[in-house]
This record gives sequence, structure tokens and C-alpha cells, in this order.
Amino acid sequence: MTSAIRFSGVSRHYGDVKAVDRVDIDIAEGEFFAMLGPSGSGKTTCLRLIAGFERPTAGDIEIFGQVVQGTPPYKRNVNTVFQDYALFPHLNVRDNVAYGLMIAGQMKATRQKAADEALEMVALGGYGDRKPSALSGGQRQRVALARALVNKPKALLLDEPLGALDLKLREQMQEELKVLQRNLGITFVFVTHDQSEALSMADRVAVFNDGKIIQVGTPEAIYYRPEQPFVADFVGSSNVLPPEFVAKLTGTKAHGAVRPEAVSLAAQGHAAQVKTVSFLGTATRVSLDVAGTPMTMLLPKGAVIPKSGETVHVDWAADDLHVMGA
Repeated sequence: MTSAIRFSGVSRHYGDVKAVDRVDIDIAEGEFFAMLGPSGSGKTTCLRLIAGFERPTAGDIEIFGQVVQGTPPYKRNVNTVFQDYALFPHLNVRDNVAYGLMIAGQMKATRQKAADEALEMVALGGYGDRKPSALSGGQRQRVALARALVNKPKALLLDEPLGALDLKLREQMQEELKVLQRNLGITFVFVTHDQSEALSMADRVAVFNDGKIIQVGTPEAIYYRPEQPFVADFVGSSNVLPPEFVAKLTGTKAHGAVRPEAVSLAAQGHAAQVKTVSFLGTATRVSLDVAGTPMTMLLPKGAVIPKSGETVHVDWAADDLHVMGA
């Protein structure tokens, strides 16, 4: 596996605040890699360290085999797409896309041809003469992508680029980004706090918390085999079971995790009191108290739905209980 980006013991401190604390990352060339975590977890700082907008307090950063400490952003073979797009309102779309090439000194005809090709790549062919104000949010996001891609970077850094879009458009852009990355074959590093974005788009996901990486793995491993309670709770809102509860079921005193969709009503099983019932459209979420342990159950359309305050029995298959490290 050829490394595109590698962190070795990288930290970034602001006084006593450890924004990034001894992080190791190895992102493969051509990989779609997601950095997932809550606000303040360190994921965006790591992206800025790759881009060169921040300098590490300690550790080494390599981009395609080159140590980049001290290398300015414009000399790194990466480009960044920001959440706010940062388009120039007084320039048309073509000139926005070609701006970096103009700064690099390319001739007008050459850079405008390259800009039109980049716009075709993001399905905006023919939009070059429009102003950003005449575009929808999704179209402006595509312009920002084209502007980043026109320089032909070896890695594209995306800092929550879909955060300003509504749900339907965000889901559409997720699919388009996946297709674009596969077609281009370049490394994408995608920062998000949205679990569904990370799981649906990435080849691998790094889960961040408190400036550290808690777990790195495929979306399936992160979702079904979390290594720590934080990952189980943050990614997909799994039911995190306390060690005492798990010990009664398995004999192993360690935290366990059961996905809400794995929990179902049963004739026999664990007695549970129904706290709340919430209709979600495709499923119904039922909040439970199981022997003092809060749990959530997702019931599919057509299932029998209990009522708040009712006492029911719930259960799950033995292999749906994932036991984490003691």
C-alpha cells in the first residue's frame, strides 16, 4: 500500500489545549478516507495540518513520501474544498474555477479551457458565464470542487463541504462525490461530524475524540465492531451495555454494544419498560429501560408498536451482541 498522507506522532497544541494529541494516520493513495468526530475532536485541525494552514507542535507529516514541515500550502500537492465554498462573487464561474491557474501564471486561453473541462467533470458544462449568485447551493459546491480539481492535485481535502446543504441535496452530493473520486482515482480526505456521510462514502473511517483517533477501520468494522463505548455510541447510536449487564449474558465483564435495529419484541427475554415512541417514517424508534439500562429499539414498518408506559419483553440474537475490550 503506497501512502498518500502519513502522520507519525503528530500533535497540535494551543497553550494547554491539545487540539491534536499524538495522532498516527496512514492514508493510502487513491483512498476515500473520512475523519469523523464531534465538534472540537481534532479532525478539522488534522485537515488543516495536511493543507499547511497549521503547523504541528510535534511529530512528522508526509505527503506522498515527502516530509512537509515548513512547506507552504501552495507547494503541497493537495487542494482544499471548504464548507462555505469561498467563491468570488464578482467573478463568473469560469474565472472562479480558473483563479488558481491565473495566480500560477497560465495564459488566459489555457486556464479557461482547463476550467471548462473541470466544470464538465462536475456536471456544470455551460455554466461558465454565470455568477455564483445565480447558482443553487449544490451548484456552488460543484464550482468549489471544480476549482480545487482544476489544479490536478494528488489529494483533495474536503472540510465538511456538504454541511450547508439540505438533506435531499446532501444525499445526492454524497453519491456524486463517491462517483467522482472513483473516476479520478485520487485520494480524498473528507472531514465530517455526520456518521451517515462517513459510513456511506468512505473506504475507511477514523473516529476522533478529544484530539485522538479512537478507532480506524472500514465502515462495516466501525459500525458493527466498535472497539470502545464512545465509537459504539457516536456511530449509529448503538446501545452501549454496562460490563455488569454483559457479564450476566456472556460471562465476560466488558462493555457491549447492540444496534437498535437488532433489538426486537419477544414473547420471552428481557423485561423492559417503554419510555417513548417516535415515528421516523421508515421505522419507529422505541426508547426502553431494561433493568435500569437505557436502550433503543428500531421497529420496521408493519411491526407491532408498543405504547409508552407499557412493559414488554425484548431480545436480540447472540451474535448481535458485540463485546468490546475489557
